[in-house]
Amino acid sequence: MSMYNYLLRRLGFMVLTLLFVTLITFIVTTILPGNVALLILGPNATEKSIQALQAQMGLDKPLYIQYIDWVVGLLQGDLGMSLRFDRPVVTLIAEKLPKSLLLAGAATFIAVFLALPLGIIAAVKQNELPDLFASVFGFIGVSIPIFLWGLVFILVFAVWLNLFPTGGYVPPSEDPMGTLSHLVLPASAMGFALTAYIMRMTRSSMLEVMSEEYIKLARSKGMTQRIIILKHALQNAIIPVITVIAFQFSYAFGGVVVLEQVFFWPGIGRLTLTAIQSRDIPLLQGCIVVVALMYMLSNLAADILYGYFDPRIRYGGED
Repeated sequence: MSMYNYLLRRLGFMVLTLLFVTLITFIVTTILPGNVALLILGPNATEKSIQALQAQMGLDKPLYIQYIDWVVGLLQGDLGMSLRFDRPVVTLIAEKLPKSLLLAGAATFIAVFLALPLGIIAAVKQNELPDLFASVFGFIGVSIPIFLWGLVFILVFAVWLNLFPTGGYVPPSEDPMGTLSHLVLPASAMGFALTAYIMRMTRSSMLEVMSEEYIKLARSKGMTQRIIILKHALQNAIIPVITVIAFQFSYAFGGVVVLEQVFFWPGIGRLTLTAIQSRDIPLLQGCIVVVALMYMLSNLAADILYGYFDPRIRYGGED
């Protein structure tokens, strides 16, 4: 199967998956307690005004009609109006999306930059001191929540050492260095937490590959350890690592709700939290759909990278 046909098939599955996500999202957000019209008008609203607003918002229609209207609007790029901000949901998400992508991308870059060397060294030095250090680091990394890493980084680097600001965001168009200084702590805190997962997978995958016969043959031919590791072992061990990296990027993008709140980073995470707190259903639905779409796009990118790093992979299962 060609790459073109493979992409078409994957995009078809993505559409079905996204449709399923919209259904679950609509059901979950619809059964939330409380009357949206009453929340907008306030406790002193009359029954007549509440019914009029429900009719204006389409909330008096059957649920399946409301769902169809929402999906049709979604396909047209219309996610409705935010009840909290009285602005189009698409506009709000478009403003916050680049900021969350910047944070998630920087955190993933830091994680990969740290995890790959640590995982390789731990595999090469199995059961030695570097491997022990990497194992302890991995255990600590997966045991401590991301928001706690954020608090630790703020305490050490912002409060004690006064090297970086405690939080906030500066647009790159105004001050690129200011953007970088505000990005360092949240990206490092998240990247430090993600490093453990990628490092452990790198170590495990490298250990499996290093025991293969072709690696032993390469050693018998007198190849240097560096060539064996970088040219032969890592190229074959990288496939499962790519999967973990893609998942961690998706997790960084969708799981930053608390971390963005800790660092006052104005991204999708804080927007989602605001939607939950104010029961802004259209905004919450839009945020959930965008996060789900990012997960699917990350997995698609990982599948494409498989073929780039390992030419033996044939899309469609052909040998």
